[in-house]
Amino acid sequence: MGTARRPDPVRLIVGLLARDRELLSEAIRALTEVYGPIADASEPVPFTETDYYVDELGPSPWRQFVAFERLIDPGDLAAIKVQTNALEQEWAQGGPRPVNLDPGYVSLGKLVLATTKDHWHRVYLGQGIYAEVTLPYRRGRFEPQEWTYPDYRRPAHLSFFTGVRERYRRQLREEGNRSGRGCRAGE
Repeated sequence: MGTARRPDPVRLIVGLLARDRELLSEAIRALTEVYGPIADASEPVPFTETDYYVDELGPSPWRQFVAFERLIDPGDLAAIKVQTNALEQEWAQGGPRPVNLDPGYVSLGKLVLATTKDHWHRVYLGQGIYAEVTLPYRRGRFEPQEWTYPDYRRPAHLSFFTGVRERYRRQLREEGNRSGRGCRAGE
């Protein structure tokens, strides 16, 4: 029989889609008020993979990813998704949302995203929120799956997530050395 133990903390990330670059900046400022300083941010790029968000975000939305300095308990992901949904509603002011926030986390073994949509490869977390392993980390890299969104497959984004993982790994090691625990498997 296995023994339950507390998981390592993980690096909170948020994928942002916004109607324009100014809204990206505004959303990042709002997120830092809630989750603290940013550790890493990808370059903002046009979101061209699908027209799924055209009715809400317009014909030329922008994509950016941010990772936060403060590590979180992975069990907090559902509550974080509920918070980011509330932020989206504030920006929408009763109309279509101009900003889409997709929180998740990077651990040593995977990138996980939270969603409100159930599907066969997603696990229910609570509060109406599901999670999926969007990118497992295997053989020294993040590997897209059949369900991985096209923009999460972009080489520049995969490189960004790898950099986030590397800095997270170093942080775990440093914190483990200070506490005497060391780093766990998967480093």
